[in-house]
Amino acid sequence: MHGVSANSRPSGPQPQSPTYDSAFLRACRREPVPHTPVWFMRQAGRSLPEYLKVREGVPMLESCMRPELVTEITLQPVRRHKVDAAIYFSDIVVPLKAIGVDLDIKPGVGPVVAEPIRRREDLERLRDLTPDDVAYVTEAIGMLTGELGATPLIGFAGAPFTLASYLVEGGPSRNHEHTKALMYGDPELWADLLDRLADITAAFLKVQIEAGASAVQLFDSWVGALAPADYRSSVMPASAKVFDAVAPYGVPRIHFGVGTGELLGLMGEAGADVVGVDWRVPLDEAARRVGPGKALQGNLDPAVLFAPREAVEAQTDAVLRAASGLEGHVFNLGHGVLPTTDPDSLTRLVAHVHECTAR
Repeated sequence: MHGVSANSRPSGPQPQSPTYDSAFLRACRREPVPHTPVWFMRQAGRSLPEYLKVREGVPMLESCMRPELVTEITLQPVRRHKVDAAIYFSDIVVPLKAIGVDLDIKPGVGPVVAEPIRRREDLERLRDLTPDDVAYVTEAIGMLTGELGATPLIGFAGAPFTLASYLVEGGPSRNHEHTKALMYGDPELWADLLDRLADITAAFLKVQIEAGASAVQLFDSWVGALAPADYRSSVMPASAKVFDAVAPYGVPRIHFGVGTGELLGLMGEAGADVVGVDWRVPLDEAARRVGPGKALQGNLDPAVLFAPREAVEAQTDAVLRAASGLEGHVFNLGHGVLPTTDPDSLTRLVAHVHECTAR
């Protein structure tokens, strides 16, 4: 991967940018905020009736490639919930599809890869990603930044380990047996696979930043399946390569994974400015594990939103208390919004956090 050229200016939010002083970006930079900012993973989609209406009859991957549709879906939760940041509507396998990997997202299953990658010659199917491969992303983000004004847009990508897991398993996996067999059995091929995926991921994030994204999040959905020693030796170098590649742009870099309580410190070491925490570890304990110099994001259990309003507020207040001593805190769920969540619960949650933390 090539970094930002000497003749180009980093395109991250500058002091004159309308998003620069937003509560979200200030929290990511560990600066004082007017209130704790809130956004939700998977806020753009699934739980919103307006999302289901515009997506009707449109396959998932196709919906990610239609700029007008991406723009509308990304804006929906901002309009409805008054969240402090938008998350670009896409899917982590979009860059793989863009470079020609034969895959599809099957309803109720997830990404399914026609020919899993398990041999060295299979690497030849993973070519470099160019901006032209994802021109629809550039177009959609251009439309979005015009509509969002002072609300920051978060770009995102799947982390090398999680992409590798989908590619090696051929789809979602409970035990990641093929993935771990390759990682342990052919460490050289494994390292080359993750290195190539790091290049593809970095290129995809650069496209989003250069188009106007104010921050980026690297999703490592499956990395909680690994022991810390395996993460450090077999995964962290590729994640660090991604973060290093986008560092010159100066946008906050968020790193999130599920079941990563034992990995939080290492995920921070990989280069994130903000470490996402799932609901299993209280934020004060997460801060101890991550160490100083990082903001944290999280971490209400998504299932709490199905409880009565008083219980939701009590659990939210517990998260806010645990976060009270943090250098920077972005309120989020500990994973994505569940499909059957009542949207009004999310709207009330945003208002409650804003009200409780107004300074």
